[in-house]
Amino acid sequence: MTWLVWRQHRNQAYRAAAALAVFAVLLLVTGRQMALQYHSALTSCAASHTCGNLANALNLGSPLLSFLVSLTVVVPCLLGVFWGGPLVARELETGTSQFTWMQSITRSRWLTVKAGWALLAAAAWSGAVSALVTWWSSPLNALNHQNFQPAQFDIQGIAPIGYALFAVALGIAAGTLLRRTLPAMAVTVGAFTFLRLVIGQDLRSHYLTALTKTFSFLHHPPALPKGSYWLVSGGVAGPGGQVPATQVLGGPSISFGGVPLPISNLPSACRALLFQGPFKFGSCLNAHGYRLLITYQPASRYWAFQGIETGIFVLLAAALIAVTAVAVTRRDA
Repeated sequence: MTWLVWRQHRNQAYRAAAALAVFAVLLLVTGRQMALQYHSALTSCAASHTCGNLANALNLGSPLLSFLVSLTVVVPCLLGVFWGGPLVARELETGTSQFTWMQSITRSRWLTVKAGWALLAAAAWSGAVSALVTWWSSPLNALNHQNFQPAQFDIQGIAPIGYALFAVALGIAAGTLLRRTLPAMAVTVGAFTFLRLVIGQDLRSHYLTALTKTFSFLHHPPALPKGSYWLVSGGVAGPGGQVPATQVLGGPSISFGGVPLPISNLPSACRALLFQGPFKFGSCLNAHGYRLLITYQPASRYWAFQGIETGIFVLLAAALIAVTAVAVTRRDA
């Protein structure tokens, strides 16, 4: 059975290996250049004590190459569409599955071998791409503290492996239930994209309780967390808790940490000082017990978040494979 699967999909394997080899050579060559450039700039700025401005002064990687790397975010979805979608659907659509089951091969074994190799190949291919991207991006991560940014979190670390397993399992399940290749591919794209957006935008920030940090208005610049932390929200905290950012009485707003805050929600004694300079305005707010506030996920939680998200998608993939197994073994061919 394994030999048959190889014969059926060897051309896909050859093309995938060739594409991965080209991508690897490109990233290894340019990544080494970026690393040398970064370490050279770091040595120079350390000698002149100007490393605080290094992120603004140093440009790493070409825009075209950065765009190519960012496009790897679609790799798991493509694997689900072109590897998972047709895997069972095409067999059911053409009727070749019935011939295979008549050759003393049980449906369970047939599905186990086909799905097992597809999932293993997807995990290996996606893991290799992610490893290359993570290594290539390491100077940029150190320079820009970007690890938690969605565009980077989704293409680095171990999360892409979970995405790939889920996408392929989704394609297999959709193909098994719909028994048509093109509809299965379309469902895979839609369902995968929807779930990724929901988890990335709505659930990810709640994996672990965010930390809270307050700053004095007179502390410039604020003592922000170290490393690639994730800023979840910002605002102003008063004696009664966080000041609401909703407009109550109308009028102008002022921005604190990127969050617009109506002036009407601040102490009346301080409003008149707003246009007399930030020092007087900040001193007044400090005197009334107001502080700048941020909630954030520290850089130390990056791998915990990667593990949690990977685990979510692996569990979803396992559930989809279970559904597929039930559909294959209990439904008529």
